[in-house]
Amino acid sequence: MDKFDRQILALLRSDARTSVSQIAREVNLSRSAVSERIRCLESSGVIRGYHAQVAEPGETGVKAFLELFYQGRRCEEYVERMRALPEVRHCSGISGETDMLVFIEAPSMTRLSEVRGAIEAFPGMQKVKTHVVVKDWSM
Repeated sequence: MDKFDRQILALLRSDARTSVSQIAREVNLSRSAVSERIRCLESSGVIRGYHAQVAEPGETGVKAFLELFYQGRRCEEYVERMRALPEVRHCSGISGETDMLVFIEAPSMTRLSEVRGAIEAFPGMQKVKTHVVVKDWSM
């Protein structure tokens, strides 16, 4: 997987309905090259499907920051694992006691809990602290 595949995956994670033409423009490849790359990603199992994220009745979604504490690993190893979780929007390796800060947008608290559980199961993960966003301000 190269930088083009990662860019294509990021665009599809953001919106699985993005057209091949739009992806081609954004990654600066031809439509046929993008189509072939997507086909390869699907046949190799990297792309396992395209899904609609549907909110439960009365749920409006949830945003959270996760503090990750792990041992004996590099940030890049976890970032690659995070790419498989469509709810993960941003990862930052940071200084201090916390090893990584992860921003998540999930359709429900149930799904947030599932994502957190998946991250807790990563090899070498020692602790995950969750900070649910109560209010956002635009700057």
